[in-house]
Amino acid sequence: MTGEDVLSKKEGSSSTLESGALELRDLTIGYDKPLISGINKEILPGETIAILGPSGIGKTTLLRTIAGLIVPLSGEVIHDFPKRSGIGYIPQRLGLVRHSSVRSNVSIGARTRMPKGYPAIFPLGKQLNSDVDSALSSLGIKEYSNNPVRILSGGQQRRVAIARAISHQPNFLLLDEPTAGLDPVKTNMIFDIVKKLNKKLKITILAVSSDVKGAIKYFDEFIVVENTKIHWKGDRASLLKKPTKLIKDLV
Repeated sequence: MTGEDVLSKKEGSSSTLESGALELRDLTIGYDKPLISGINKEILPGETIAILGPSGIGKTTLLRTIAGLIVPLSGEVIHDFPKRSGIGYIPQRLGLVRHSSVRSNVSIGARTRMPKGYPAIFPLGKQLNSDVDSALSSLGIKEYSNNPVRILSGGQQRRVAIARAISHQPNFLLLDEPTAGLDPVKTNMIFDIVKKLNKKLKITILAVSSDVKGAIKYFDEFIVVENTKIHWKGDRASLLKKPTKLIKDLV
């Protein structure tokens, strides 16, 4: 692991942050102006966290900032794992190569573990091919390996995107609206898959979801965003015992 592979830390932060954890410290995110300010949250290994709040408030921007795709306006995202391979990010539009095969798409994720600058046309090698096979099997899509993505259903395409994201064995899996546009059966299937991956592979899950009822059923911790701030954060029991007005309105 090189210095280029890890997001910078403040002096001494590694002694206070648990290995494999991620900390949002005094974070302000946005573009020309702040969308969410004053974010402080330590995310521990193995947690499943749903980010809830109204549309357009900055939830996706928060995910993209954690993924390293957007530079924060101020504050830090702190962790001790490789920046390129330590986080798997699944955007709402999935970003799949629709004319390519399922296996080719999943292999894109595995390639992030290869040395920087390694030619894309070079073969993956035995270990990375094995990782691709494991990801395909974990998502139940190995039988579609040679099929072009464009012929798959919406639920199947989401499974391909998840397989791509876990093929490089990340510490964190970030999902932006993983069930958007799916019917209730496929929604429950995707949430169930994500929960099982969390248990089986010990991957920390952080997801933005407009499906508040589904999120409450499948996730353990919650961050509620309102009016450019973290309005509330806590576990399922606390949320159900005394739901905020925003949560009542969203449900």
